[in-house]
Amino acid sequence: MRPAFLSAAALAALSLPLTAGANDGVLDIVAPFEIKGADPVTSGNIFIKMDLAETLVNVDPDGRLTPGLALSWQASDDGLEWRFELRPDVVFHDGSAFDADAAAHALNVARAKPGLLETAPISAIAADGGDLVVTLTEPFAPLPAFLSEYRSLILAPAAYGPDGEVTEVIGTGPYRVTRLDAPLRLEAQGFADHWDGPPFIDRASYQSVGRAETRALLAESGDADYVFNLDPASVARLSGLDRLEVQSVSVPRSLLIKLNGDHPALSDARARQALSMAIDREGLAQAILRYPAGADQILPPSLADWHSETVAPLTHDPEAARALLADLGWQPGPDGILTRDGDRFSLVLTTYPDRPELPLSAAVLQQMFADIGVEVVIDSTNSSEVAVRHGDGSLDMALFARNFALVPDPIGTFLTDYAPTGDWGAMNWDSPEFTALIRDLARGEGGQPERDRAIEILQTELPVIPVAWYQQTAAISGAITGAVVDPFERTLGLRSIRWAE
Repeated sequence: MRPAFLSAAALAALSLPLTAGANDGVLDIVAPFEIKGADPVTSGNIFIKMDLAETLVNVDPDGRLTPGLALSWQASDDGLEWRFELRPDVVFHDGSAFDADAAAHALNVARAKPGLLETAPISAIAADGGDLVVTLTEPFAPLPAFLSEYRSLILAPAAYGPDGEVTEVIGTGPYRVTRLDAPLRLEAQGFADHWDGPPFIDRASYQSVGRAETRALLAESGDADYVFNLDPASVARLSGLDRLEVQSVSVPRSLLIKLNGDHPALSDARARQALSMAIDREGLAQAILRYPAGADQILPPSLADWHSETVAPLTHDPEAARALLADLGWQPGPDGILTRDGDRFSLVLTTYPDRPELPLSAAVLQQMFADIGVEVVIDSTNSSEVAVRHGDGSLDMALFARNFALVPDPIGTFLTDYAPTGDWGAMNWDSPEFTALIRDLARGEGGQPERDRAIEILQTELPVIPVAWYQQTAAISGAITGAVVDPFERTLGLRSIRWAE
């Protein structure tokens, strides 16, 4: 039997009461991510996890593309046209039919907004009989992978206003929205007419809870069935509880420090290299994050095609870092902070508490940078400030987590972040060679040598500094079976979760 109350801290964190747990027949999901609206462009990562809407292409846990709302796909001989055979007899939650016209409308609206589809060389998306046809201006090998990303969720025509604004979440998923209270909560019910049958549990809820301590409390008390994104301290505590299973999986997400290449102290690659050498990645990963290891390059070994076996790994060498900075004219001031031409080597590090490990990691990095004479002031604020400060040029550095498997091929993220720039990637850094390599690879030209060279450029120039490779964790109640922690962060397994007997 679940407790009838929560602590004052838990209650204070929730503006809406959580449904009271497994015994009431509702599958309760808790995560830190706010629902920013009905549009997949802003909240599709939640809608896809909650099985409310679906994409044409799915991804299995090994990163292989699998059928979704499209049964198959094929490129023309010249690579300029992709034809998608759509799944028949699918209906949206409002009873309207899913067809090629509905799919084309949804994708055309999505590609007119910021996102991966905006970066693809698409000239037209249209119905051709029962098929969906995507026409390109140049060959683009990762197109099917792009259509697996959450911003490519297919909604019913009635979900859109005349200007393309999404007014309602009307998808084809095994759950349909019954209540949406942005930014904190949604409720859903099983969709009896889903093409693969309804889910085993008829009712589900999603609650956004920003504080990691409160999420852990909800898992510990039994007031949530699946709690996503735990902080390291909670993982250790919750792992000892018999009524919970704590699952952890390596994900293609990296903890990175983004640097402003136009900042006078950071414009020289040697300064960025010195900051990198100041970081004890192994110590931070194991002692603070409780991860197995730090990141010695931008992408983890799980992305085998992009994890380079030839690039020189990033190392911890404070003495060499101090020497590099001395070569650049920086000398210790009276308080140990480096100065040059009267300017202090002082930077603001922007981060955000949505991911609880970030402010803690920022505090540790602050000490590591101070050890080589670099003063860092931490500003823990809203995650949106990273993009805002990138845009207006006021960002010095930012500590953030970046998912390189928004599509199974990291090339999608590289195109938006580094070829040549992006809100969550390079800032005031440009490598024509890197951009050319990425665009050639996107056209299906080149292979492992070109991928290795692209990684080598990032490793040398360091527009961002890799710190750690992520482990995603979740606390799963013993009251349910069938839940998964997906390395590509697309699914929680809702459609297959059952109540434990």
